[in-house]
Amino acid sequence: MHWSVLFIVVVLAVGLASRFPDVHPGRPPWQYWLSGILGAVVFILSLLAHELSHALVARRNGVEVDDITLWLLGGVARLKSEAPTPASEVRIAGVGPLVSLLLGVLFGALAALFGTLYGAGPAVETLAWLAGINILLAVFNALPAAPLDGGRLLRALVWHKTGSPLRATEVATGAGRALGWLLTGAGLYLVLTGAVFNGFWLVVVGWFIIAMASAEGGQAKLRELLSGVPVRHAMSPDPVTVPASLTVAQFLTAPEFRYRHSAFPVVDEEQRPVGLVQVRTAAGVPDVERDSPVTSVMIPVGDIPTPRPDDPLVHLLPALDSSPAHRALVVENGRVVGVVTSSDISRVTSWLASFPAGRGRAS
Repeated sequence: MHWSVLFIVVVLAVGLASRFPDVHPGRPPWQYWLSGILGAVVFILSLLAHELSHALVARRNGVEVDDITLWLLGGVARLKSEAPTPASEVRIAGVGPLVSLLLGVLFGALAALFGTLYGAGPAVETLAWLAGINILLAVFNALPAAPLDGGRLLRALVWHKTGSPLRATEVATGAGRALGWLLTGAGLYLVLTGAVFNGFWLVVVGWFIIAMASAEGGQAKLRELLSGVPVRHAMSPDPVTVPASLTVAQFLTAPEFRYRHSAFPVVDEEQRPVGLVQVRTAAGVPDVERDSPVTSVMIPVGDIPTPRPDDPLVHLLPALDSSPAHRALVVENGRVVGVVTSSDISRVTSWLASFPAGRGRAS
């Protein structure tokens, strides 16, 4: 969870609690604040339910989920790979707005029920606000523009019609940039006409959509460029390895590890990978603790991507981005045969991009 979630909870709680005395005067202050705080917290839980629905449906469709992050402008469920078919894209993308819509209807029904039984008050108004904000979230996310869920649905439609995931992404991200500029322009107009707060948020949301759509388009072009390229063409082969029996002090002073690399694979007695040690992390160990084994400061192999040499390089990209050291250990027959870093990916990408389309593809 991003730190900005706490900020938005405070802003929403204060905003709701400050509004209640004007529309429902004469209540104890604690009722206003309790309703405001609960409303803000339940809204965040609604965002979490939206993203969890994406994650659950993604897993059912064979797409692993890296993590779910909630932050100031909503939530993001990061997937380790793209949806395999347009139909699975529709299922994964469509479930989020559907969940938000159902939550909106549920909160609306509760507001109507409690309003009938107990009359108007802060609690009923909080439920009505939750209904409205969830329905608004569903409608906004259904807009056909990346990176919104509606953009994913648009991408699935174009993918189905054209058979080209890249073309589909170009259409969806183009729509996303158009929506972002529209929101930014509307926000600037509101700022100039005196509605500074609302205008500011529209500008922030617009710029966020533009940035995310541009990044998504760039990632799609990168995947297209790297399609058909195996991991072995990007890896640095035969890396220097660190025996797991070494101490931190031995690792830092041994001449073979004073090399241009900033991280090294750690292997056991049978040369099987057990982790990755970063020079920076080892150097941060106090002198009195440097007799501890290097395994105590390594990143365990379970937290590092371990592709095979002939695996598609494009499938490694999401895992490499989320890897703690942004490195992958290339393993063949239980042995480390190479290392892939983000710099290696950039080098291969630059080389491929220097050739005309259809030429220079590694094979």
